[in-house]
Amino acid sequence: MGLLKFAAGSAAIVALACCHSAARAQSNSDQLPPVVVNPNTPSKPVRQVRRDKDRRTAAPVRPAANNTPAPPPPEPPEVVVTADREPEPISRTGSSISVVKGETLATSNPGSLVDALRTVPGLDISESGGPGSTTNIRLRGANTGQTLVMIDGIRINDPTAASGDFDFAMFAPSAIERIEVLKGPQSALYGSDAMGGVVNIITKKGSGPAQFNVRTEAGSYGTVTTNGSVTGSQGPWSYAVTGGGQHSNGFSRFGYRIPLLEAKYGPLENDGFDRVGGSARFGYDAGEGVRLEAGTLASFTRSAYDQSTGTFPDTPSSANRLLQQVWARGSVDTFGGLLTHSLNVFDTHIDRSFNDVTYGINKLPINTKSVISDFIGNSTGAEYQGDLKLGPLGSLIVGSRTQHETANTYSTNVLPIAGPTIPLIGKAQDTNSVFSLWKLPLGERLVVTLGGRVDDVVDVARFETWRATAAYTIAETGTKFHASAGTGAKAPTLFQLYDTANGTPTLKPEESFGYDAGIDQSLFNGRVIASVTGFSNDFSNLINFVSATPASPCRGIQTGCYVNVARAETSGLEVGTTINVLPGLVKFNAAYTYLHAIDLATGLVLARRPKNLARFTVTITPTDRWLIEPRILTVSKRFSGAGQTSQVDAYTRVDLYTEYKIDKNWKVFARGENILNEHYQEVFNFGTTGPAAYAGFNATW
Repeated sequence: MGLLKFAAGSAAIVALACCHSAARAQSNSDQLPPVVVNPNTPSKPVRQVRRDKDRRTAAPVRPAANNTPAPPPPEPPEVVVTADREPEPISRTGSSISVVKGETLATSNPGSLVDALRTVPGLDISESGGPGSTTNIRLRGANTGQTLVMIDGIRINDPTAASGDFDFAMFAPSAIERIEVLKGPQSALYGSDAMGGVVNIITKKGSGPAQFNVRTEAGSYGTVTTNGSVTGSQGPWSYAVTGGGQHSNGFSRFGYRIPLLEAKYGPLENDGFDRVGGSARFGYDAGEGVRLEAGTLASFTRSAYDQSTGTFPDTPSSANRLLQQVWARGSVDTFGGLLTHSLNVFDTHIDRSFNDVTYGINKLPINTKSVISDFIGNSTGAEYQGDLKLGPLGSLIVGSRTQHETANTYSTNVLPIAGPTIPLIGKAQDTNSVFSLWKLPLGERLVVTLGGRVDDVVDVARFETWRATAAYTIAETGTKFHASAGTGAKAPTLFQLYDTANGTPTLKPEESFGYDAGIDQSLFNGRVIASVTGFSNDFSNLINFVSATPASPCRGIQTGCYVNVARAETSGLEVGTTINVLPGLVKFNAAYTYLHAIDLATGLVLARRPKNLARFTVTITPTDRWLIEPRILTVSKRFSGAGQTSQVDAYTRVDLYTEYKIDKNWKVFARGENILNEHYQEVFNFGTTGPAAYAGFNATW
């Protein structure tokens, strides 16, 4: 069966390779046109004049007959680092990857990282009651813990989370330069958790003269946000320091703007949040191919939430979330730059504390239960990577990684009777990995890659994964064909293995096989850029929580346990387009995802996966200083609960952003959220924003 899957997934890649035999490259591979989803400035295909092999026969260059100025040089191709673990033009990768640029982050909600991610086809987001609440993402229908999240290439998935996912409510976008979203199974490059894909958050890096930036906004729900940064370089040193804070009175997580719930349980209390964070990144270029870099960041969020069940679901519960990370990286070129050695060391700390308040028959202290649950996770390790240039044979990446994770959880009764802190989990695990990736250019149009990885989770499991990609670019027509296939795997989490109430120490890794193929096309000298990608994923051995019954594997356990029982299948289509309707005046962007996500055991739709999701943006620039941008997000109905329960209706939300540049240093802006007052839910019975307005200024000098 494994060979059959390998053959099926590789068919598109082989087809691209075969196509190459019928065409030879004519253009310079370093100047292939970048084709991206929603680029800020579409690039035109670069046309190269073919040089005669015998320069003695070349015609002399004659001066132009008129004084028409030469056209501006073409913009350099966009470079990504996540697709193949090294910097490369996006037009040369066969992986499906989207880039969320700094400009998009700057015009989105500064208190919600995920609002900018909504522009990415294939990515779905659910916030359990607005900014500051538990926030999860899903790539191509995969579960939340099946997407690997990294900051500057360092994984930050939570070792204490039941599914091992990362809660995006823990991190604000002030420190971010851009985000790269790599889709499809990527375990061959990045190991466990990368079954659905990878989200790599890349922080700001300094270069050039010192630049200071301050951004402040205030508005609805008592919201105030201020962020600042200083970046630059001096000689061999580079630096980037950021910091910021946010306060919001918020609205009730439970029931807000849901008439039946407000009538039954109202008036509902507001659930606000506060966040403060900062980052620093320093680099030193020692010369002769030696480079050193180090970074650190911290983000603390305190938010209120509701217990959301029982006779009184609107409760004064609260959560504290702390994310800390420190890393250092060194690289050295050897053999005249043919072989580059890189070494990363890192330490990530996540501390989450929840004070969960529930009421009995009334809200008196004697009938109030308050339990504090603490989750403390640490991840420490090192990773080596060697990049070897092979000339006509392309390049070879080899590497190894070791990681030590710990998970400690505690429970403390506060009400009605205070009790001692009880340890629940105190476990650790080590993961050792080796990986390699061979990238082979066949001529100047076709690039193929083949990679593999072995992960050994000590005393738990060992698994092998592979990945292959192909990209075929026709610069003359602005066309890029791309395809990829591979396998994914996810080791059981420490919580699933060792939770004292429900853990199962014999769990096996989850597995997946997936492939995709698509085309990126530039038309009319770059005025129209479109991307269409089809994908399919098969998930097996999935870990589910099963309630204890006489017939279940959990008999004898009080409530239930985790078992490898589930299979799922997802497939779909991702479409992105940019149309320069009136160059310099009107530009249209669209991103659409069709998703078919089925539980193979029941034949029912997987929870929280909408079948259709689309986002449209029109950018209007009446002058070179003024920008107006209406945005439309439309999502089809979906089921918030498993087994097609708790249906959430379809909705269409309209937002509006505008900014005006006073001069080269100062800019004022305003944005409106849900300006047409759509009543909708992302998670069943949890509130979402009503019509809201925010305004502020941005200063750079």
